[in-house]
Amino acid sequence: MSSRKSVRVAAMCCALTLGLTSVAACNRDGGGSSGGGVTVGLITKTDTNPFFVKIREAAKAQADAKGANLVALAGKFDGDNEGQVAAIENLVSQGAKGILITPNSSTGILAAIKKARDAGVVVIALDTATEPADAVDATFATDNREAGRLQGAWVKGALAGKAPKLLMLDGTAGSSVSDYRHQGFLQGIGLAENSPEVVGKENTNGDQTKAQTAMENLLQRVPDANALYTINEPAAAGGYEAAKKAGKAEQLTVGSIDGSCTGVDNVKKGIIGATVLQFPAKMAEQGVDAVVAFAKDGTKPTGFVNTGSQLVTDKPVAGVESKDTAWGAQNCWGQA
Repeated sequence: MSSRKSVRVAAMCCALTLGLTSVAACNRDGGGSSGGGVTVGLITKTDTNPFFVKIREAAKAQADAKGANLVALAGKFDGDNEGQVAAIENLVSQGAKGILITPNSSTGILAAIKKARDAGVVVIALDTATEPADAVDATFATDNREAGRLQGAWVKGALAGKAPKLLMLDGTAGSSVSDYRHQGFLQGIGLAENSPEVVGKENTNGDQTKAQTAMENLLQRVPDANALYTINEPAAAGGYEAAKKAGKAEQLTVGSIDGSCTGVDNVKKGIIGATVLQFPAKMAEQGVDAVVAFAKDGTKPTGFVNTGSQLVTDKPVAGVESKDTAWGAQNCWGQA
């Protein structure tokens, strides 16, 4: 295809791929103790979202520490399933012993993953589970249903008995992260999918600009909304900007999930009422360790590994355990 480009990088580094946004992180000095030149592949949804930037940085640092080579690739945008399929094929051809992937589609990537595993590559999902979960060897991720439940329970408590008129800024159709967080939030706030209190929903791909546009449209239809679910902190920031421009920011109780330093700062400022911290560095570090162990002795990781979550707010509510933004600032990821 004419839109694809082939990029060659010198000896110890990485030939990076066809139609993808790509970042190569290669250990040149062989320093570390146990990687033995093992190539670890990392495929994120994008290379710009701060969450995936943190995953890439942590994976690079851990690969360096283990003496392994990291090849980091990304889709062009959140939802670029075709790009991720090409990335898997590229990494298999490069001889990667393991691939860590945050799949854009929980099902659309399955055939490519199967081919990789059939070729002897261990495949680990980070952050986003596949459906079925056993399509990969293991998943290292936040329990996204629980993270959503914590957000929903806090919003319910913060409404202090008021009936919710809930808007939902969702993520990407077909993403297990989006589905699990959405479902968990409804559980936490005590609503069903078809409850009349759910007055509007839009997909945003977790993008701030798309979320702002979606929120503008939702507020035109439901100007008296009083609660807002957001798939992540960029979506929360976009929703807030739309509400602020419409003069409705003060009427909304806003929850979110992510745990970036910017997001925690937005909680401190009152832009977001509460957020649920994730720990992407743990996902990346444990994933790299698992690939290196597999390369060393054939040990494969299995099942779901919960890398943790923590609600952060300066407005705690009864019955929902939380930490304040001072704690959040010490444990967040990315730059404020």
